[in-house]
Amino acid sequence: MSLTEARFHDLVDAVQQAVEDIFDDSDLDLDLENSAGVLTVRFENGTQLILSRQEPIRQLWVAARSGGFHFDYDAASDRWICDSSDEQLGEMLVRITREQAGVELEFEEL
Repeated sequence: MSLTEARFHDLVDAVQQAVEDIFDDSDLDLDLENSAGVLTVRFENGTQLILSRQEPIRQLWVAARSGGFHFDYDAASDRWICDSSDEQLGEMLVRITREQAGVELEFEEL
């Protein structure tokens, strides 16, 4: 079953808000910008993490220093899963934050 447009937007809105909340609650010195469906996290060292919605193909894309990744929503697990590595979004965000900011945050619910 494919996602409806409305459901897709609801899911992406929720995950972007959750990511924002986790970063807001951290002690990291960073800038957050959420505009037109794109969440940009700018770390103190100048690196960025970008989460963007790709509506036509119903994917969530993540861009980081380590590369670009495409996520499909898996309704059975209620998780976003990378289409090339099967890594869950939360696991990848832990790794990316460690690599780019040098700290480990918890993104378990993602």
